[in-house]
Amino acid sequence: MFSNGSSRFLALWFPHLPTDRLKRENSQRDRSDQYLIVVDKIANTLRLVAVDQRAAKAGLYKSMTLADARAQFEKLDIAFASPRQDSAFLERLADWCDRYTPLVAFDDPDGLILDITGCVHLFGDEHTMLKDIHNRLNQQGVAVKSAIASNAASARAFARYSSGGVIGDDEEKRLYKLHLACLEIEAAHLAGLKRAGLLHVGEVEVLPRAALAARFGKELINRLDSLFGRQDQPISPRRIVPVCMVERRMTEPLVVMDSVELLLQSLGDELFRQLQTRVQGAREIEASFFRVDGNVRRIRIESGRPLVETKTLLRLLKERLSSLAEPLDAGYGFDIVRLSAIRTEQTHALQKSLDNTRQETEAFDALIDRLSIRLGSSRVLRPVAVDTHIPERAVMLEAAAGNRSDQSVQWSPEHYPGNPPERPIRLFNPPERIETTSGVPDGAPARFTWRRVQHTIVLAEGPERIAPEWWREHAGALTRDYYRVEDNQGKRFWVFREGLYERGDPTPRWYLHGIFA
Repeated sequence: MFSNGSSRFLALWFPHLPTDRLKRENSQRDRSDQYLIVVDKIANTLRLVAVDQRAAKAGLYKSMTLADARAQFEKLDIAFASPRQDSAFLERLADWCDRYTPLVAFDDPDGLILDITGCVHLFGDEHTMLKDIHNRLNQQGVAVKSAIASNAASARAFARYSSGGVIGDDEEKRLYKLHLACLEIEAAHLAGLKRAGLLHVGEVEVLPRAALAARFGKELINRLDSLFGRQDQPISPRRIVPVCMVERRMTEPLVVMDSVELLLQSLGDELFRQLQTRVQGAREIEASFFRVDGNVRRIRIESGRPLVETKTLLRLLKERLSSLAEPLDAGYGFDIVRLSAIRTEQTHALQKSLDNTRQETEAFDALIDRLSIRLGSSRVLRPVAVDTHIPERAVMLEAAAGNRSDQSVQWSPEHYPGNPPERPIRLFNPPERIETTSGVPDGAPARFTWRRVQHTIVLAEGPERIAPEWWREHAGALTRDYYRVEDNQGKRFWVFREGLYERGDPTPRWYLHGIFA
């Protein structure tokens, strides 16, 4: 019945997420004898959208109006809903769950789905893993319900609509006993099934599929297929799955930063040994520090050339740590430290040149990496040639720490030694308008005025005709005729006329695009 019995998914549901967040932000609310409720305006009426555990046991519930709650209970601690802060709190919980598996997905608005396939042996067994999760979250003041099953949909259903736990070989039998609410279909369809006397999933599963689809739509069939694993619905991890990953789990938290540095060196050696077997180097490495209080700190290192040794990695990490606005703080200690190779690249053995050119290139690459880490990769840029004949688009800026291995792009047009340059190094963006006087309409200008200064042309070469890129330009884009001109003072300019008289283009205009050195 199930698509892949070896896959295991863990669903975590936080039924009191908003109130748990409020209590973590203000510990006095946890010690108060008042019932903590969260309200929001729905259809011009203030209604309860979340209640804490004590309030739920007392009889307060979601969708209840605030007026009814006040009429029945005197001791109410009322807070207004803040979905943005709740979402940020869920993100922090997802970061914390990375200690169990790198495959963590959101189950909005108050849950998470973890793909724990192949990770359970690190914690003993599934029961031990669940117990560890519940103990740690309860210590942080977070209520949670959970379930482990063979697919994400069934794990979610068991976590939210049953007592949860580890679902084993009797998964199909237990699915049959779940209430129809776990299908989460439209209220009208759910009411129709109940009117027909159907209350549990098993009672609907045995009915003819064609009749169900005709009466209640395809959504019900899709829900059933997902629940029983007949329809594969993989989760979408919130973070990039690393190529290689190494970590240490400490029995006693690390507090001294010197010990953390020694541990990073050991992890780096292990990571690069794994990459060496793949004949790869790391272009992007992430160091993750998990604190015992649930806080997670991540530091990412990007390199312009593949990293293959721990010495270089530690040097870049130290540069990154020294530039952090908020220094790395061990707090009560790190219980997990992890190194992940996020992006890798094939490495090749390079022979050192006899004239030391290779060593100079490596030193320059190291300088770029250091500046990028201290200033930010978006502030250290390099020009890159672009395959286009439009001059202002022929160059783009990209992060200098990007891929510097491809140097095959040629600048266009090609320059031959001994000839004057065909394009100036300095271009104006946008080109500046000039007033010209020409002997013939389609010829080079005899003189032009630029910035209130008149230049008399003594030499001119051209035209070089450049047509617009019709696939990306607007319909009114005009052809350009470029000229290299020199005035009577020896200054050389690159000018163009936008529009052609021979084609009847409206009012062709002249522009100065660049100056030759």
